[in-house]
Amino acid sequence: MPRQAKQADRSLPERTLILDNGAHTIKAGFASDSPDTEKDCHLIPNSIARARDKRVWIGGQLEHCKDFGEMAFRRPVEKGYLVNWEGEREIWCNSFFDDDAKLKCDPRETNLILTEAPNAPAALQTNCDQMIFEEFEFASYYRCIGASLNAYNDIPALFDNPPRPSANLASPVEALLLIDSGFSHTIVTPLLHGRPVQSAIRRLDIGGKFLTNYLKELVSIRHYNMMDETHLMNEIKEAVCYVSHDFKGDLERTWKGNASDRQKPRSDGETDIVVDYVLPDYNTHKAGYMRPHDPSLSGKLKKLGSATGSVGDAGFENFMTLGNERFTVPELLFSPGDVGMKQAGLAEVVMQSLQVLPTGLWSAMLANVIVVGGNVKFAGFVERLEAEIRSLAPADCVLRVVTPVDPVKYTWLGGANLANNRAVLKDMVVTRQDYMEHGSGWVAKKFVCGSGTPR
Repeated sequence: MPRQAKQADRSLPERTLILDNGAHTIKAGFASDSPDTEKDCHLIPNSIARARDKRVWIGGQLEHCKDFGEMAFRRPVEKGYLVNWEGEREIWCNSFFDDDAKLKCDPRETNLILTEAPNAPAALQTNCDQMIFEEFEFASYYRCIGASLNAYNDIPALFDNPPRPSANLASPVEALLLIDSGFSHTIVTPLLHGRPVQSAIRRLDIGGKFLTNYLKELVSIRHYNMMDETHLMNEIKEAVCYVSHDFKGDLERTWKGNASDRQKPRSDGETDIVVDYVLPDYNTHKAGYMRPHDPSLSGKLKKLGSATGSVGDAGFENFMTLGNERFTVPELLFSPGDVGMKQAGLAEVVMQSLQVLPTGLWSAMLANVIVVGGNVKFAGFVERLEAEIRSLAPADCVLRVVTPVDPVKYTWLGGANLANNRAVLKDMVVTRQDYMEHGSGWVAKKFVCGSGTPR
């Protein structure tokens, strides 16, 4: 029988598992026809952690952990690439294959859509294909860079345009400039008809992990030794940090100004730059939180002879006061040179990417800039990025920069839209039968450049 006839006759399993396999969290879920697709996406920590009591927590088990003090994390994904399948296998088994797994599935009856970072080494891709088909034995799968899945979302609706009909979500948007600022790095990817322009992809080696480590160093110098408190410092970063629109002005108010100067309106409209962060109490399972800075409280504590108090000491709690740390940490995304990195800021990286493209495409790209990833949640991030790109881009080009309601799950949602169109998915995936018949070299050609079309 001709190969075309074989492909036409084959049928895919009904269930499709979408895995946006990030370095910090796995965005996972099954495609469905539910109108509220976002609820089908689950966030699973992509790590194996060891607590100070020597207990080991794997992936989703961390949701039940109450004591994150001095917790050590081992992550299978390093610098954006999946390099430790031994650890990843444990996390996947705990999340998808064990009897009590929240997203339990039979891989032999499941299609898989799996994301990877751009320009992954061929050896890592081959190893991934082998694990999917030989170890887990998925029925079929599609491996692509995460940015390409965003093109299957309802992009016009983000710009308050009429939404795309659901039938049209199976075809990617024509032009899209995707900026993904995640845990390992920040990547700029131009997409044409859902296919990445490989030569124009640019990477900034600063992500959430880098920012958390920088905050740990600042706090360890100025307050307490927090070098072993990765989880806590990540929570503090997410709670208090923001992107300044007037970096020099905010720096002057926190370093040179007196108490009255610190109450002047901040560049984005808020009043207080200096805040207090009440540290969590793992013994009583009390979470940490941010509150306005109270100079009088700090004075009382100093009179007691310590920089901090506790619930048992005169009603005080353990806290730390944070000032310019709030905005100097996210500033590294726009000014990597502040810590000696010889890389351009994010806005300059965007322009470097555009300069590889024909100038005729610039207008379409700049009019459709989508920003996703966990770092986008910093207050003021999108506004600062848009202002800096506007200062560098041609004046005759319309610039629109927008972020979805949930920038962390947006890539997964694009994969869910793709999976819901069976005809399109059927042309993109590689079945286990194909892999066993043709080998990993043929699979590499099938997935070239993140598309489902052979070279």
